[in-house]
Amino acid sequence: MTIPTLTLNDGHAIPQLGYGVFKVPADVTEKAVSEALEVGYRHIDTAAIYGNEEGVGAAIAKSGIPRDELFVTTKLWNDRHDGDEPDAAIAESLDKLGLENVDLYLVHWPTPANDNFVHAWEKVIGIRDRGLARSIGVSNFLVPHLERIVAETGVVPAVDQIELHPAYQQREIGSWARDNDVRIEAWGPLGQGKYDLFGIPAVTDAAAAHGKSPAQVVLRWHLQKGNIVFPKSVRIERLRENLDVFDFTLTDVEFAAISELDPGDGSGRVGSHPNDVN
Repeated sequence: MTIPTLTLNDGHAIPQLGYGVFKVPADVTEKAVSEALEVGYRHIDTAAIYGNEEGVGAAIAKSGIPRDELFVTTKLWNDRHDGDEPDAAIAESLDKLGLENVDLYLVHWPTPANDNFVHAWEKVIGIRDRGLARSIGVSNFLVPHLERIVAETGVVPAVDQIELHPAYQQREIGSWARDNDVRIEAWGPLGQGKYDLFGIPAVTDAAAAHGKSPAQVVLRWHLQKGNIVFPKSVRIERLRENLDVFDFTLTDVEFAAISELDPGDGSGRVGSHPNDVN
């Protein structure tokens, strides 16, 4: 199976569908990532705060898959923004992952109350320039945060990884990203099970029409929107199911029906507001 890739604004390619290890326990991460690699995933998304980088690294080492066939993301945590902490943080992450560099390094949250995300971004630019990360980006940055880092550094992030699912589509950020050639990565692409996404007629009707599960329909919706997604599961049958989304296409009507599920008032958010995480 060939997973489609998207080209980032720095010219590097990223697999559009990957495997996320958010909340995957450290003691099962190696097995889970090994199974993901076995069934065909080549894009792994982790973070320092997840506490499972070692498991990701062990699975990669045992897989025998050439490094240039893998895309690995990790992230700078909120308490490492100041001074030279970002340099120490990437060194620690690379040591745990057993890698010489990552394919994508993200500032995990802007932590605006601390007013140090511009400094963190400057340090991450340096990390890229030293070859420790091929591409760099941010996560959970709102438009004012994005505009500020670009204005003060002149460097546009390759991606912004944000909460995004049918009930909460963050259209303002999406519009800014399109205008500035920034790719959107959707975390919580299936709503984290916090609302009955899989019981909504727009989803269930499309699933029935294509002989797919509601989860597969929502992942397909993301892919057709141009989002990068990395659903999480520790069950191999679900890993396979989440990967089996390239043999059908939602019709314009089906796609529009799912796209209309966001009321536009922010009520669909299931995670934390970026201004509240500091």
